[in-house]
This record gives sequence, structure tokens and C-alpha cells, in this order.
Amino acid sequence: MTLPIVGQLPCSTRQVQEPNTAPTMLPILTDGPRVLPHLPTNQKEMLARGWKSVDVVFITGDAYIDHPAFATGILSRVLEAAGYRVGIVSQPDWKTAEPWREFGRPRLFFAISAGNMDSMINHYTANKKVRNDDAYSPGGRIHLRPDRATLVYSQRAREAFPGVPVIAGSVEASLRRLAHFDYWSETVRKSILLDSKADLVVFGMGEQPIVEIANRLAAGETVKDLRDMRGVAYCLGALETPPEDALRLPSFEEVKSDKAAFVTATRIIHQETNPLNAKRLVQYHDRQAVVVNPPGLPISQEDMDRIYGLPYTRRPHPMYTEKIPAFEMIKDSVTIMRGCFGGCTFCSITAHQGRIIQSRSQESILAELRQMTTDKDFKGIVSDIGGPTANMYQMRCTKPEVEAICKRLSCVHPKVCKLLGTDHEPLIDLMKKSRDIPGVRKVLVASGVRMDLAQLSPEYMKELAAHHVGGTLKVAPEHSDPEVLKRMKKPVIEDYSGFDKLFRDSAAKAGKKLTTVPYFIASHPGSDVHSMIHLALFLKRNGYRPDQVQDFIPAPFDIATCMYYTGIDPMTGDAVHVDRHLKDRKVQRALLQFFKPENYFAVREALMKAGRSDLIGAGCDCLIPSNPPREALMARMKEANKSLTEGRFVHTIDGPLPPPKKTGSTTLPARKPDSPGAAQRPMDSTKPSSVGYRPGRKTARKRPGSGR
Repeated sequence: MTLPIVGQLPCSTRQVQEPNTAPTMLPILTDGPRVLPHLPTNQKEMLARGWKSVDVVFITGDAYIDHPAFATGILSRVLEAAGYRVGIVSQPDWKTAEPWREFGRPRLFFAISAGNMDSMINHYTANKKVRNDDAYSPGGRIHLRPDRATLVYSQRAREAFPGVPVIAGSVEASLRRLAHFDYWSETVRKSILLDSKADLVVFGMGEQPIVEIANRLAAGETVKDLRDMRGVAYCLGALETPPEDALRLPSFEEVKSDKAAFVTATRIIHQETNPLNAKRLVQYHDRQAVVVNPPGLPISQEDMDRIYGLPYTRRPHPMYTEKIPAFEMIKDSVTIMRGCFGGCTFCSITAHQGRIIQSRSQESILAELRQMTTDKDFKGIVSDIGGPTANMYQMRCTKPEVEAICKRLSCVHPKVCKLLGTDHEPLIDLMKKSRDIPGVRKVLVASGVRMDLAQLSPEYMKELAAHHVGGTLKVAPEHSDPEVLKRMKKPVIEDYSGFDKLFRDSAAKAGKKLTTVPYFIASHPGSDVHSMIHLALFLKRNGYRPDQVQDFIPAPFDIATCMYYTGIDPMTGDAVHVDRHLKDRKVQRALLQFFKPENYFAVREALMKAGRSDLIGAGCDCLIPSNPPREALMARMKEANKSLTEGRFVHTIDGPLPPPKKTGSTTLPARKPDSPGAAQRPMDSTKPSSVGYRPGRKTARKRPGSGR
């Protein structure tokens, strides 16, 4: 069953769409049911709908959740509304191509998504350790998707049905569309197009492109004909010539071997992200060229309303018996806008959603809230009303003619642009009306508040404190050191102090006692031991003890990642200090949580090396006492015992241990170093072994002249 539609969706012209002429890519829906069943996830469900085949097969690394906060939920409903039959294969077993054959050969294409997160960030911590859970999987279980999921899923699609177009999207594909630094392998990798063999990468938000792709393929065009579309990247054959108007980037070979070339490429890429004036880019990988067309134009408010007004069940597929953590967190939230003009160098939101704010109408948002109240499981608490940020709703440049030529990467750094519309009134009005809906008891704001903007509106601060915060408000000043904040494109720490005071005062006037919970980042490029001591002092003087600390992760495409890899700020050319080694990163984290006993010795060592022994003792600014607390000693003892247990400080030799034999006055074990599967035993340090310890050698015999 599909929603009835009015008219046929238009296809784009053969030229890249000019600014402000984007076609309406979504159908106008007639009156129909408010909720439709989940889309089929297997052949049995497909046949139950009366279908013999599907037009599009979605492969996703996330659990299938039919909710507008999840990409697969949105994109599959958008295609359904356009009249296409869609099958969803969620978290398939990638060791075989059989799950890709579940619905038979798709008529149009495979849509490949690693999920709402980059699969490597989903799998590994900043210290490159395997995470204990996966928020987008049932039960939070790990190992339900592969590393570099886009590559694996695309290759399996090729194996299952050769010749079917493979269209890759999602954050993972978007941010890897060109040569990029990969933190997990510590190398510069090729464009994901070359490694995955996908026909196209759709970067950015995908509602308009995916419908246009379906329309044009259904009309008989080939996947090569789609290369004129905005928001897509593709790879040319060795004998094909890139478009003449393309701006050429340093090649993959150049950025891999020369960090200066990597810096140049990063700067150009980020200067060409405004969809109103961006140029087409081309980057050679040996003889093959990867072409990236200008980003897609921001969608209209009308289309935003259509997208979020589709008949979602707002639930995971019934096949899941375990709770899905990400859904539990987001199920009662409402998205009111997308995009962010903050331009933080460590954040991928601007790169993926764009810096032009796209907002829903007030009527659309209130209609969704009213629909939520009809759900028997809804408890009356809206967990969040926001988006990438809580308070950028309906904000945009007040001079369209300037916006069309602007190359500025942030509208709020180093200071708020005088042309930026910062009126909070539309948001304030929405907040008031949202909490007046019958059946809604509380509307919370959990999205990050942009503090520099919020302070421009005392009325917004009043509404926020009086009605939309439960007890604490999470905010993200990120650091205190001015130089680090400059590298982040974040406001100075005094901005947070001013916001915190205004928020507390507003809460007090409303008869409430509220606090802010600040979030900070350790090991960001530009941050060193002295920067972290500066931050630790700020925390001590203000009585903050952060329980959660974010370690910087160099995600592909980000400006901060370029700084991490090259030691250079690509936008200024300045040299930037970077702590890359795990030990140094642990010290930064310890300084951020200086108050924890287990961090005592790491903090002490850092302070002594930095020449700040004045911060050890009982003074007002002292971070740690002169003598270690008992908990610190116990923690160090526990770590030492763990090290011994794991054998980190003991040389070991593999081999069976037969009965010992006498050697003079000392009894030594007779070892056979090449015998497999034996227990490990420490070397006898009282007398040299007759065998010796030579890792990687097949025999104990010395090599001639080697001394070994």
C-alpha cells in the first residue's frame, strides 16, 4: 500500500540546478491514513503486500526504526510517498551476499547506508578501543555491522546482482567522498567511491536526491546520466575527462605524500560548501578522477513539512524484541529544523546538513505533537524540541544577495555576523504553544543551546529556564583556553560564564534552582598540558566536576582533523600543537578530571613537568593535595597488579615446560621455544638461560656477526 499522490514528480534538468531554482522533489499528499505499516524487511512481508518485487532495496547498518529521527525511516517513507516499492535489509550478515538477495533483483537500485553514524566511530573510542555497546542496535549489542560498512555493503550488492546501480549515502559516505585522513589506520585513504565501487555517493541530506534518482532511473536513464545532479559525487573512468568547470584539488597521491597539499585540499573543499556559490570539485586518484558536484540546495519549508508529515509508526520494526537505546532516547522528541551555521571545526553537522537553516512551519510541528498525544505509550513528556542546535529555528541571513556570495564558514565566529537574523520570537512562540497542547505535560529542551545567540534574547532565556529545563541544562563551552577555542571556532569562555549567570538568574526569578552542566573536549588540536591546566583551574574556581569527558576523535572531512594530521590550521596556515600519543591524551583527560583519586599521580607528574608545582598543596587554586589520598594509592596498586597479571612488565616465552634439569648449582627449566600451545612462564632472572630470548627467531642460535 502506498500513499496516493497528486501529479508526477518532476525530474531535474540536465544541468546542475542554479541557486533558488530547486524543483519540488516531494509529492503533495492527499488526505490519507496518518500511520502506515512498516515497510517490508523480508520476502514474506513483501508478498503479504501483494508485491512480487521491489524497486529499491535499502541496506542499513542500523536497526530499522520507522521514525523521522532516523535516516532510513525518512528516506524509505519519502520513496514510498513518491510511489516506489521499498524493501529494507537491516544489519545483514555481511559474510555472505544472500541477505542482499532477500527481495530478488531490485528494479532500480540498491541504497547503501552505514547508518546514522560513521561505522568506525560507532565501533571504536577515541583511544581506538572497541566500544561496549551500539546505541543503534537491538539490546545495544555490538558486532552487528562491519567496520567500514559502506565498503562491505556496496561490494556485497555488486556480488548479489551485478549491473544493479549502487547508490551510497549517509554520514560515512558523505564525509569520505574525497581523499581523507583515516584516524583508525593513521593513513590518508582514497575516496570511498574507489574503495566501495559505488556508482554514486549522495552527500548531505538525501530526500531530494533519492527521489530524483528513482524518477530518472524509472524513466529509462542510466546511472551515468545522473552525474549532472547536485549533491552527488562520482568516479570517472581512466579515459574519461572531468567537466571543464571543475576546480582541481591536489591529487590523492599528493595529499598522501605531502601534508602541505592535504592542507590546501582541505581549505578548498571547505570554501566550496555553500550551495549558493560552490564550485564543482575534481580530485585525481592516479588516472581516475573523482568529481564532486555542488551541494544540494536547502529544501523549502513546504518540503520540510511534507517530509516530517509522512505516516511514520514512530516505532522500531516489530521483529525486534530488545530495546534499541537510540530509539529509547529519541522516541518522544520532535525535530524542528536542520543545519547549523556554527561551523565548529570538530563537528560534522555543518558539513553534512549545511550551514543554511531549514525549518519546519509551526503548524507542522504542533501537528506532530498532537499526534504524539494519541499514542497510548506517550507519557506526556516531550524529551526534546530542537535539532542540531536548540535555538537556531527560523534564523537565516537577512541579506539574500550577500548570502549568495558569502564564503564565511561560521556566521557566529569570531563574532556574530551583523547580517544574521537572530530573532528568537518565532521559537519562543512555538515553545509557548507546544506546552499548551492537551496531553502534553512538559516540553524539554535537550538539544545544545547556542549560548552566544541565547544571550541576545533575555525573553528566550526566561522561557527556557521557567518551562523547558528539568533540573540541569547541558551546554558545550568545550574549553577555556582562548587559543584552543579559536581553533575550534567557539566563543571565549566568558561567553559561557555570562550565559550561566543569566540562566541561573532567570531560573531564580521563576522560583527554580537550575544549573548548567558544561561539556569539554580533551586533546583537541591546539590543546597542550598548559591549556588543560588552564581549563582545570577554570573548573576548580567555578566548582565544576565533569563526570563525562569527550576525547577528540579526528572524524573524516573535519577541519580539526586536518589540524590533527598535519599540525597546521588549514584556514590560517598557523602551526598547531597536537598531542597524538595515547599517553599524552590520557594526561589531558586526567587534568580535565583532576579531582578523581585515580588521576592523582598523572596530574601530579603533569604539573611538575609543566613547572606548576604551585598547584599542588592546600591553596585555593591547588588542584591536588601534597600527599596522595588513600584511593589514589589503591588505584595505583590495582593498576600495578593488573600489569603484572597481564604480563606487561615480564618477558615471556612460548613453549612447553618439561621437568627441570640441573645446571651447576642452579635449577633451570628446560625450554623448547618452538613448541606451540604451551603456557607462558617468566624468565629466570637469577642466571642467564641457556636458550635466550629472541622474538621472531626460529632457533636460539646466534646469527654470524650479529651479537644475537
